[in-house]
Amino acid sequence: MSSFKALVATKGETGPNLAFTDFAEADLMEGDVTVRVTHSTVNYKDGLAITGKAPVIRRWPMIPGIDFSGRVETSSHPDFKPGDLVILDGWGTGETHLGAYAQKSRVNGDWLVPLPAGMTPADAMAIGTAGYTAMLCVLALEKHGLKPAHGPVVVTGAAGGVGSVAIALLAKAGWHVIASTGRAEEADYLKGLGASEIIDRNELSNPGKPLAKERWIAGVDAVGSHTLANLLAMTRYGGAVAACGLAQGMDLPASVAPFILRGVSLLGVDSVMCPKPRRLEAWARLAADLDRDKLGAMTSTIPLESVIETGQAIVEGKVRGRVVVEVG
Repeated sequence: MSSFKALVATKGETGPNLAFTDFAEADLMEGDVTVRVTHSTVNYKDGLAITGKAPVIRRWPMIPGIDFSGRVETSSHPDFKPGDLVILDGWGTGETHLGAYAQKSRVNGDWLVPLPAGMTPADAMAIGTAGYTAMLCVLALEKHGLKPAHGPVVVTGAAGGVGSVAIALLAKAGWHVIASTGRAEEADYLKGLGASEIIDRNELSNPGKPLAKERWIAGVDAVGSHTLANLLAMTRYGGAVAACGLAQGMDLPASVAPFILRGVSLLGVDSVMCPKPRRLEAWARLAADLDRDKLGAMTSTIPLESVIETGQAIVEGKVRGRVVVEVG
């Protein structure tokens, strides 16, 4: 097709102006692989881009969408040939490089990973960047030497995309999972994913003490700000928190007390520029470790036309789990 359907964002005075339009293939950006996009997803970061609540988009006009799965149409990259099924997460897609909410994308082949055996493109986007980031957090805790026998793990933003996948992965690995959420009505959903305890996010979201009672040995945090500060203050001696998000804020109003008095570690987790070997490890582990029934239980599916309203809803905390976007 010489043109294809895409969601295009142009810069407005109060936020992005969004419109579905026919986009010319000739206007795609440089890259050595062209992919026929079949599926994408709506991550929290996508919601920030769509609503303009954070400066995610840094090039205008832009096709939003930070991740996709699909089939290679053309390639001059040595690792990929036409017909290959691939996944893309990050690398500035939807920020500085035309993104996923379109039927085609042309990208650098080094950004792609092959779809793992036994996984469908829809499965890959049910996981999406949120689930892949959750796996990176689990890997970070494992590489730090932490095990279920050492104590419980807390997951913040538990009903969101990162939180939902993290709970499923950690529970399957044998962890006692404490899920922190502001949505009490999601308790059954979270327990179904494997959470052993549910706590109200208000226990963590307000200013706290520099050092508090030890409650867990590990944490996965997608929230930041006071929540992350309290997680650190309540982490047991020698424990660690993997931090990957900023839903509450980018600030960290904490003290050095947990680090120098309890030997606690803060593990930063980046999914955008993550090196390819670690990406491949994460996707291989997701294919092997993530329960597909639990993945299905946390996933809903929408057409491309519903991306705008879903992006607004995810920022407002009204989206549970994962959302697959059927692009094709």
